Amino acid sequence: MIMRVLGEGQFEVAEKDLDRLNQLDDDLLQAVEADDEEAFKAALGSLLAAVREVGTPVPADSLEPSDLILPDAEASLDQVRELLRAEGDGLIPGIPE
Repeated sequence: MIMRVLGEGQFEVAEKDLDRLNQLDDDLLQAVEADDEEAFKAALGSLLAAVREVGTPVPADSLEPSDLILPDAEASLDQVRELLRAEGDGLIPGIPE
């Protein structure tokens, strides 16, 4: 799966890492729903750090389409809330059973 982090670039993430990313995405969703700015910043930072850790950067000159787009680390709680409304159940889709 190709994930784009706005302002940073694309990362190729293996399916085996999606469970971990989904848990971090759930933490982000809970922080947004609680309107907890401190928890939101921590959760967003953790999610983006994990994408960078498990993902392989896609070369900047590659024309690969992104499967999903994540906000940058400076995104506001309101901006992410809007993204979550558009996406539904979080920023990262679950793996079909």
